[in-house]
Amino acid sequence: MMKIPASLITPEVRERVGRLELPFNRYGLDPFGISRDHLALFYSLLSTLYRNYFRVQCHGIEHVPKQGRALIIGNHSGGLPVDGGMVLASLFLEMDPPRHAHGMVELFAQNWPFISELFSRAGQLPGLPEHAVRFLENDRLLMVFPEGARGTGKLFKDRYQLVRFGTGFMRIALQTRSPIVPFAFIGGEEALPTVYHAKTLAKLVGSPYVPIPPYLLPMPMPLPCEIHYSEPMHFEGDGTESDEIVEGYVSQVRQRIESLIEKGRELHAREGWR
Repeated sequence: MMKIPASLITPEVRERVGRLELPFNRYGLDPFGISRDHLALFYSLLSTLYRNYFRVQCHGIEHVPKQGRALIIGNHSGGLPVDGGMVLASLFLEMDPPRHAHGMVELFAQNWPFISELFSRAGQLPGLPEHAVRFLENDRLLMVFPEGARGTGKLFKDRYQLVRFGTGFMRIALQTRSPIVPFAFIGGEEALPTVYHAKTLAKLVGSPYVPIPPYLLPMPMPLPCEIHYSEPMHFEGDGTESDEIVEGYVSQVRQRIESLIEKGRELHAREGWR
């Protein structure tokens, strides 16, 4: 396990990590293998992006439960999964007490040096149902993007148009009796306006695509972003319901997210941040 230099950890992050309700043992590890030091590095990196690069504005954070399990469900926005990092940072930096959420990471990211270890030690694990159920049954927060990699792969001309939602998150929510907190991420599509996918380069780095913007460098611009959370949604069932019922539930979540996107874009434009 790599050693984390103390100079890389900001005082704010160190204090907030100390207030997380995670059962770290004397070695700084929790039952899921999360490392307190790696978590501090993870959030120090994210907090710099959140506060200084994307200058994220967070709305409705009070809708996220301060304790207990919940699924945090939203739209993918932008050619890279910056949105996921900013959502995790909002839960950690904006909530009091801070909360740590587990993200379901695409399997290909597990093959990237350094990134894969940091993700694993920060509790960001491959998107397998058994991982999701374990987190929720231990009263953790779980962040899921039902669009999957298809969502971040949208071209700029299709910005904010949701693609097909998977239904697995709903069955897991029903099975674990977890509320769903919808959110919309606004600004990611403008920060990295993808106009082309470099498929050959993607094969070399082991990803499904590499987003290419008009300025060619596949990096987001430092444009302000927003996160809009909505009140929790509760659904009846145990996860064994018919596809028709589950798809109906998923449609309700999708409609809520679409409404949040519309309101968020209106506010974003009105405030003149674009």
